[in-house]
Amino acid sequence: MSFIRKTILYLCLLLVFILLFYFIYNQHKKADGQLKNDLNETENILKLPQPGFVSAYDSTKIHNACLKWFDTVLKPAGFNGGILVAKNNKVIFEAYTGTGHIPGNDTITYKTPMHIASVSKTFTAMAVLKLVQDGKLQLDDEFSKYFPAFNFPGVTIRCLLSHRSGLPNYNYYMETFGWDKSRFVSNKDVFDYLVNHKAEMADITAPNTHFSYCNTNFALLALLIEKITGESYAEFLRNTFFIPLQMKDTYVFTLADTLTATPSYNWRGKIEPFNFLDQVYGDKNIYTTPQDLLIWDRALKSKLIFTDTTLLEAYSPYSNEKPGIRNYGLGWRMYIFPDGNKIVYHNGWWHGSNAAFIRLLKENATIIVIGNKFTRTVYHARALTSLFGNYYKLEDEEQLEEPKISNINPDSVIIKPKLNFKKPTTKKGINVNKSN
Repeated sequence: MSFIRKTILYLCLLLVFILLFYFIYNQHKKADGQLKNDLNETENILKLPQPGFVSAYDSTKIHNACLKWFDTVLKPAGFNGGILVAKNNKVIFEAYTGTGHIPGNDTITYKTPMHIASVSKTFTAMAVLKLVQDGKLQLDDEFSKYFPAFNFPGVTIRCLLSHRSGLPNYNYYMETFGWDKSRFVSNKDVFDYLVNHKAEMADITAPNTHFSYCNTNFALLALLIEKITGESYAEFLRNTFFIPLQMKDTYVFTLADTLTATPSYNWRGKIEPFNFLDQVYGDKNIYTTPQDLLIWDRALKSKLIFTDTTLLEAYSPYSNEKPGIRNYGLGWRMYIFPDGNKIVYHNGWWHGSNAAFIRLLKENATIIVIGNKFTRTVYHARALTSLFGNYYKLEDEEQLEEPKISNINPDSVIIKPKLNFKKPTTKKGINVNKSN
């Protein structure tokens, strides 16, 4: 009996030893795998050039002027958010005011991501251009090459990027053609309604004949990115831009972020609730910070991701039907001055969120303003361009004062959309959503 007990005891000890060995081996493998993943992620980090020199005199002058504008223009307008001004990649002025929740005690800081609305289009456009640069797309490919059901001949990727597609705006047609507003619209829904209701849409125009700012274009481009890469739009941007550039406070909004995303408010400080259009991405739905947007600006200028040829395509003017300094490239608005100098920028407005991303290429200066409480004064940040050159005077001569902005495309400062539809055969039209 004693022998049997000893044998059982030895076997139990042996089993414990085997299990312990297996556990330690597994943990080592996991740790090794995690280390490899960490190393791979580290290897993917892009090292941006260090900030350049700015004289103490210039730095002080710019800082003081920005501070004055912030205190006397932006804050009195009820601004709630952050501003950053940089020269030669060096931050000259940075300030934050207000809280993420109104009322609340969660002070907005450099780590508070806010919705940049149509400034998101700059990421979508450059993601598409990255695929073109990598030989996975051609700018003059028709969209139907990748989506055969797309029944709008002649609409190319270039047309979508430059807002010259002639397509109607989903912000109108989803509701007009009876979408159940208790359900979120997806990008695929935008596509399906466009294709299935084409016969009822009166305001479709021939592609590449004129500029017409249209969010549908960039919702479709997000689908294209997913089709080509096999990744979700959010995954592709994260893996291609956000992680390599260490944009740690930047993400694409999804339903999972509903409770944690920084909310937006109207000018009275009343919260702007999510609505049925809030799940469409590509045209909007990126949350970020002024510091992360500066990283994006630096990456674009560093040429670590994009070639000179790609950047030239992005910043080339495509809508030359009307004279003047305003134009649109591939995902970028532009002011092109008589001397050939150029401001590349984009505005954004969705619900109560406003954003301005202004880049002076010649002077290597950047102006970024993001807010989550509605005020058009955010767009007046262009006045700060006068700190770096004679821009504001030239703009003023071109009567570049902010026009009355349309309800649906408030960041569209070139052409206000006019959409008329044939009467739907099944359901009556519904009042157009006034939040954008």
